[in-house]
Amino acid sequence: MTQLSRRPATTRKGEDRRASILIAAGRLFAEQGYRGSSLDSVASAVGLTRAGLLHYFPSKETLLVALLEDRYHDDGRRFAGGLAEERLPLLPTLQRLIEHNQGSKEAVKLFTVLVAESVFVGHPGHDYFAHRYQKIRSRLEDVLRTEQSAGTVRDDVDLSVLVPVIVAVMDGLQTQWLFDDEVDMLSSFQLFSQLVSTALVPTSSTTRAKPPGGRAAHES
Repeated sequence: MTQLSRRPATTRKGEDRRASILIAAGRLFAEQGYRGSSLDSVASAVGLTRAGLLHYFPSKETLLVALLEDRYHDDGRRFAGGLAEERLPLLPTLQRLIEHNQGSKEAVKLFTVLVAESVFVGHPGHDYFAHRYQKIRSRLEDVLRTEQSAGTVRDDVDLSVLVPVIVAVMDGLQTQWLFDDEVDMLSSFQLFSQLVSTALVPTSSTTRAKPPGGRAAHES
């Protein structure tokens, strides 16, 4: 009888310990910031010595990067799933993300605290978040460009101007919600989406096909 291969117990134990460290680091960084949290405090939270923690993460910087990659991989997966699997347009897909985040206050707080700290050049998270925002803007532009090609979004809209506004609204709502949980992020973004969607609806003047000569039919 063929038996399924199993990972060594030490590997499973190591992965569990690594996951516990990331959870503890996320909680501490969310409350005290990266700068305000020490490796000793993270180690203590999971019952390890500093040396024991460094066995899994050789430095505080590598711990931060691992935490960021672990936490925000899921956002990318949800975004891609909404677009590909459920075939939702961009704005409804982003609404799904906001709905999820509204039930994950610790994760939102961690993101907001780390983004604020990482504004300073030299912070270990600076390059990560700079690249992340570039990647997000590029991805949103690609999706909207596809919608333009499909004729569902006006082709005269400058996406490089629109996309940063969408990202700013999402992040701004999260910040306000952290200060006042009566702020309904989802309802506010739904209203914003309705306004933007209305403005993006193609009109006859923006979608009228042009002949090879480049002049619209009504100009002949």
